[in-house]
Amino acid sequence: MPKQTYTIARLERGGTTFEILVDPDNALKYKMGEKVPLSKIIVYEEVYKDWKKGTRASEAELKKAFGATDFMKIAERILEQGELQVTADQRRRLIEEKRRQIIDFISRNAIDPRTNMPHPAQRIELALEEIGVSIDPFVDAQQQAMKVIERLSRVLPLKIGMMRVKIRMPGEFVGKAYGIVRSMGKILHEEWRGDGSWVCEAELPTGLHTELIEKLNKLCSGRVEVTPVS
Repeated sequence: MPKQTYTIARLERGGTTFEILVDPDNALKYKMGEKVPLSKIIVYEEVYKDWKKGTRASEAELKKAFGATDFMKIAERILEQGELQVTADQRRRLIEEKRRQIIDFISRNAIDPRTNMPHPAQRIELALEEIGVSIDPFVDAQQQAMKVIERLSRVLPLKIGMMRVKIRMPGEFVGKAYGIVRSMGKILHEEWRGDGSWVCEAELPTGLHTELIEKLNKLCSGRVEVTPVS
């Protein structure tokens, strides 16, 4: 079969769905964080309410939903905030890549409590197949790994070392930092201080401690404190 030359990116606003036609590979690269020019993503400069029926969105509808009628500005918004319809081949490749990331995470952060040694990757992969884990290609691998470890421990003895940390940073960084902390662990308690700073206590796998510090330092340009809680 010939390669599909376009797919759909869509975003719902105020009960109306807005769709654009995009290049499958370049749109996916964009969604995954790569810097791809919009000119290489857009297949046709038109915003639809239903592309299958050829129903175009009017300028009034675009202005109401996006506050603009400029196509490129609207397309960028749809790509950043909306849903991308991936091809079957893309989904297969994404799931396989995510599966490898989950296996690698478990292999690096969990041990066999009988031997205090890590499980080989192949053993973890076989156990995942045995319990029939469904992999979501768009959910963070670490989040999925943490959720699957409990089920996995029914067929494979697993123990994952956990630690608690206290995090403090200026409030301006919390929006993005919150997602980082949630993807790597669990927020147990949080509060806003009088000076505008945000403080939280989080629990995460011991093996992710250094990675968490590196990510938060990069985000906050060093204006963050991460200290272990005994």
